[in-house]
Amino acid sequence: MNLTEAVEIATASLWAHKLRSVLTLLGVVIGVTSVIAVVSLINGANQYVATKVFNLGADVFGLSKQPSIVTNVDDFVEFQKRKKILWDDYEAVRDLCKTCKEVGAALGGRVETKSGLNSVKDTNLRAWTPEMPRLYDVDLVAGRHITDSDLRSTAPVCVIGWDLVENLLPAVDPLEKEIQWNNIPCQVVGVGKKLGSALGSSQDNWIVIPLTTYKKEYSSRQDSLRVMVRAASAARIQESVDEVRQIMRGRHHVSYGAKDDFALETSDSFLALWKNISSTFFFVTIAIASISLVVGGIVIMNIMLVSVTERTREIGLRKSVGARRGDILLQFLIESSTVALVGGALGVIFGVLLAKLVSWISPLPSAVQFWSVLGGLLVALSVGLFFGTYPASKAARLDPVVALRSE
Repeated sequence: MNLTEAVEIATASLWAHKLRSVLTLLGVVIGVTSVIAVVSLINGANQYVATKVFNLGADVFGLSKQPSIVTNVDDFVEFQKRKKILWDDYEAVRDLCKTCKEVGAALGGRVETKSGLNSVKDTNLRAWTPEMPRLYDVDLVAGRHITDSDLRSTAPVCVIGWDLVENLLPAVDPLEKEIQWNNIPCQVVGVGKKLGSALGSSQDNWIVIPLTTYKKEYSSRQDSLRVMVRAASAARIQESVDEVRQIMRGRHHVSYGAKDDFALETSDSFLALWKNISSTFFFVTIAIASISLVVGGIVIMNIMLVSVTERTREIGLRKSVGARRGDILLQFLIESSTVALVGGALGVIFGVLLAKLVSWISPLPSAVQFWSVLGGLLVALSVGLFFGTYPASKAARLDPVVALRSE
């Protein structure tokens, strides 16, 4: 019996018992669907985070009192005891770092913005030095960014995101108009390019003001700065990180062998943290999906054992006319593999559709990759071969004389 004939027999058996075939395929379909959908959503999220959320170039890194993301309560308590990054620290890094191309400083928070009777809550306030828009690659569609002159004169000017244009100054030219942040007036001198949303959160609800203007309005507060640094090149970023580390350790009088009392973060460190989080979710979900595959494999084994019992006389007849053990073994392995592959193919289709549906009804992006499709099919085939081995070997070991006598 050749391969084509064995496949034809397997598909004919599936078609002859449609309901049983559907129930047999169900576990494999659910398992592969889950795997493909999860992999597609996580791949989409990884790509989206890498390109849009962190928005840092490979040659840019940050200096701050504590990491941007803290996942441990004990670490958070320890970080609160650290010295603040102050204006003098920013100036020291800016003036002393020889391998640093650009150095900027920032403060931030959430404020309410107003214009007349219109207001927008939870606006991302960015109190920046003039270097920051270049470090974060902020594009404008109108006007200008804040300048050194604005910084020196603590000018009451601002650059706003597209959400503020649409909600505070609709149907008018926003340039030179006055808006308020926390009831503090500023004149609009620039409008940012519309970016849309990232993972369900708007990227256009922001306002940029000179850092000195913010410090003037809140002179009683001494918040810790976040300093952003662009290295001479991506290849030399570690050299710049090491130089900034030495400057800050000297300023904070950190003894030799003691840990840094500040955080230095590159885009790679952000992405590594995100991938650790997403990979944990990935493996947990895959483990749950694997249960469906195991259940599907057990169902395939059970159905194949039933098939062996139903076709005992057929097996005896085939052996009596010259079929070898290997032929019988191959026939039933092909049948179990065909069942699993059909289930895997359906699972891939449903998994892709499910991922696209989730992306359509939610902010989660998806990205279907060829390796995940191929992996889903290979896993399904492996399940068919593994769980089909015992029924196939049982069929191959049947005595032809005993088999022909069965009713």
